[in-house]
Amino acid sequence: MKGKKKLIVFSADAMVGEDVEYLKTLPNYKRYLEGGCRIERVASVYPTITYPCHTTMATGVWPDKHRIPGNCQFIPGADPLPWRWDYRFVEWKEDIFTAAKKAGYTTAAVFWPVTGNHPYIDYLIDEYWTQGPEDTPRQAWRRMGSSEEMLDIVERHIGENQIRKHPPTEEFIIGCTCDIIRRFQPDVLFLHPANIDDYRHKTGLFNDRILEGIRETDKWIGEIMRAVEEAGELENTNLVLTSDHGQLEIKRVININVFLADQGLIRKHEDGSLKDWDAWSLSGGMSAAVYLRDPKDREVYEKTYRILKDMAQEGIYGISQVFTREEAKAHHLDGDFSFILETDGYTSFGDAINRPVVTNYDLEDYRYGRATHGYLPGKGPQPVFLAKGPDFRENVTLKSGRLIDQAPTYAKLLGVELPRADGKPLGCFLR
Repeated sequence: MKGKKKLIVFSADAMVGEDVEYLKTLPNYKRYLEGGCRIERVASVYPTITYPCHTTMATGVWPDKHRIPGNCQFIPGADPLPWRWDYRFVEWKEDIFTAAKKAGYTTAAVFWPVTGNHPYIDYLIDEYWTQGPEDTPRQAWRRMGSSEEMLDIVERHIGENQIRKHPPTEEFIIGCTCDIIRRFQPDVLFLHPANIDDYRHKTGLFNDRILEGIRETDKWIGEIMRAVEEAGELENTNLVLTSDHGQLEIKRVININVFLADQGLIRKHEDGSLKDWDAWSLSGGMSAAVYLRDPKDREVYEKTYRILKDMAQEGIYGISQVFTREEAKAHHLDGDFSFILETDGYTSFGDAINRPVVTNYDLEDYRYGRATHGYLPGKGPQPVFLAKGPDFRENVTLKSGRLIDQAPTYAKLLGVELPRADGKPLGCFLR
């Protein structure tokens, strides 16, 4: 209905505060975001990985409650590792989509992480891709809960695009988003392009390729808002440009599982493939979660802990800190792991069980690129939050803020409640 509040949240994966100065020079920022609200440094969550971050952005709770500790599922030896695409992985079910839908708003999400088969998203295209050469786009996205109307939109825009190649993936995301806006005018719409994240993984933190990614982002903001204007909803629409984490440049990748295998905690067949395991390190980039097959086996627990602590103390294996599960809870992180390994600031952790121990960049895996994330959230360049629209105040800037406050802020803007969220609404931003 005319006059109903509208909210678009555009998460530009890995955009950081330093990028905003260039963004400010571009035409669509000037038209749609200039003179609004801004947080200069947004504190992310631990680990600073896309799926934990975006689940927090939608729920307003820390990872110790929503229980999304990383992008990938934990399956020792699997290659490639399947991701946590589906909403069933989220243990905390009170999110902004659910609250908005129950209050009578229509909801949409395009490539927002961990939303597959979400029951309260009306127009859903999950962050997903075909699972092998025989899978079709229609089969894939139907599996993740897209309606027939959404599958038609997917097929219209997928063309020859290879999902997870950038920027073709983003052209697909933006095309789908604009179609959804024009056809259905959803009240609440979240989308997640990742071109800047990909460029940083492959080329480093600051360079011409990143500037190109910022220009692309500005272009896509313009395309989305022109679709809003064509739908006759520009005056009712609140726009948020935000991000999930920054990145740090790495110098090497160290395969922790090689050392666990040396100590008999991982057993291999003669060809080097995985036979069995008692302890396993799963990389999150610049952190890693170490799982035990039987966390109650004190002998294995103490042996693994001693090995990891000795490696950290020696100072050459890339580990600055070893957190037990109890210690990780102090950083609002919990899960089925027994230990968390934190980087020394220039090392990423690998999953390989065979030598070499130290490897160089692998630009096909985001965890091993020239830059990556996963570290404690206080490190490095920080995420962004910019907002403008009829329900946001003008020219309000905060020096710092928190990722967990985003969902409560959206809820307050829409007049709905997330009563058990860890975050608090940013009332100073709202009219």
